[in-house]
Amino acid sequence: MTSLLIRHSRIFLPDGEFLIGDILIKEGKIVQIAPEITESDVTTIIDATGLTLLPGVIDPQVHFREPGLEHKEDLFTASCACAKGGVTSFLEMPNTRPLTTTQTTLDQKLHLASQKCLVNYGFFIGATAENLPDLLTANPVCGIKIFMGSSHGALLVSQESEIEPIFAKGDRLIAVHAEDQARILQRRQEFAGITDPAIHSQIQDETAALNATKLALKLSEKYQRRLHILHLSTGIEAEFLREHKPSWVTTEVTPQHLLLNTETYKKIGTLAQMNPPLRSPENNQVLWQALLDGVIDFIATDHAPHTLEEKAKGYPQSPSGMPGVETSLPVMLTQAMARKCSIAQVSHWMSYGPAQAYKIANKGLIKPGYDADLVLVDLDNYHPVLREELQTKCGWSPFEGWQLTGWPVITIVGGNIVYEKGKLNTEVRGKALQFGS
Repeated sequence: MTSLLIRHSRIFLPDGEFLIGDILIKEGKIVQIAPEITESDVTTIIDATGLTLLPGVIDPQVHFREPGLEHKEDLFTASCACAKGGVTSFLEMPNTRPLTTTQTTLDQKLHLASQKCLVNYGFFIGATAENLPDLLTANPVCGIKIFMGSSHGALLVSQESEIEPIFAKGDRLIAVHAEDQARILQRRQEFAGITDPAIHSQIQDETAALNATKLALKLSEKYQRRLHILHLSTGIEAEFLREHKPSWVTTEVTPQHLLLNTETYKKIGTLAQMNPPLRSPENNQVLWQALLDGVIDFIATDHAPHTLEEKAKGYPQSPSGMPGVETSLPVMLTQAMARKCSIAQVSHWMSYGPAQAYKIANKGLIKPGYDADLVLVDLDNYHPVLREELQTKCGWSPFEGWQLTGWPVITIVGGNIVYEKGKLNTEVRGKALQFGS
C-alpha cells in the first residue's frame, strides 16, 4: 500500500480554520488529519514546515487545444502547467479539431488524456444546431457548452430558435459563453479598419455580454434548467445577476477580468486580447465586489493559449485568448495576502466551489475520505512570473513580471507527487473525473 505523510504543514480545514499538523494519505485518499501522526509504515514523508496545505485547484474552464491544434498546447504540456500551478483537475472545452460534439470525439479525448495528463480531467460536450441527441447521451461529460457568440462554424449557436431546444430537453448543466453575436457583427462593421487592439473591447462591448446573459437566464428560468454563465466580464451583468439570479444558476470570473483591464492593452498589446474582452477598471471593482458577495460563485482561468507568432499578427488577425493555469493560484493568493480577500475565500472559489457546481465527489476539501488532490504553497516568499519558467507550450503569460506569492512547492494528485520544487514527475497520470446527476 502506497502511503504519504505530510508533516508540520499549515492545513486548511473545511471549517475555514488552519491546523498546524500532519496529514496521512493512503491509496490516494486522505485517511487522517491530526496535530501529530505517528505512523511507522509510510512510503514517503514530506517535511512541510512553513508551508500551507490547500485543496488542489479545480479549473472549470480551459482550452487545451488537443486534438488538432497542438502547436499552441497539448494535453501533456497543459497538464504540466497545471501541476506547476497547483491545478489538480480541469474541465476542458469542445473547440478542438475535430470538435467534441459526439460520443466518438469525446472518447478520443478521454483516451488521449489517459495517456498524457498528469492531473485529473473532464470534458464538456459542445452544442451545435443539430446534435441534441448527443447532448443528451454523451458520457461522461461535466456539461453542455453553448457558444452564443465569439465563435464560428458548427459550435456557434447564436439564434434563440437554436438555443431554446437545448434548454428544453434534458437536465444536464448548460454552460454558456454569453455574447450577442448579432451585435458583435454589427459593431465589427462599424469599427472596421481600426488596428488598435483596444478596439476589441468596444466591438464586443458590455451590451453584447448583457444581452446574451439575459437570454440565457430567460431560457433557464422558463425550463428550470441548470445554467452556468462562463467568464463573467462586466459589472452590468454582475448587478443584473445580483437582482435576478435563481438558486440553480451559477457564474464564474477569471483572474484577468478581476485584475487586468483596458489599460493593459497599452502594456502588452494583443496579448491582452481575449473573449469576452477586458473591460474598464471600474468593471474590475464591481466584479470583485460581486465575487466577495457570492453573486459570482467561483474562479476559472479560461486558459486559451496561442503562440507569440499568432499574437504578433496584429489586430484583428490576432487570435483572442491567453494562458492562465499555472499562475491563477499564486495570482489569487497574492490578492489574499494583500487583504483583498481571504485564503479561505480563494480556496472556496478555486476548489470546493467548482466541485460543488459540477458535482465532483470527494474533491475540493481536505478531510478524511476525500481524494488526496493537494497543493503545498509558500506564502512567505514572492517570486516574479518569468517566461522561461513557464510550462505552457505557448511560453508567455499576461502576468509576466508580476511579483506573486503562494507559488506551489509540491502538488499532489491522487496521493502521488506530480510536482516538487521545480521538477515534474511525468510518470504520474491523473484520472477521468465523474460527475453526479
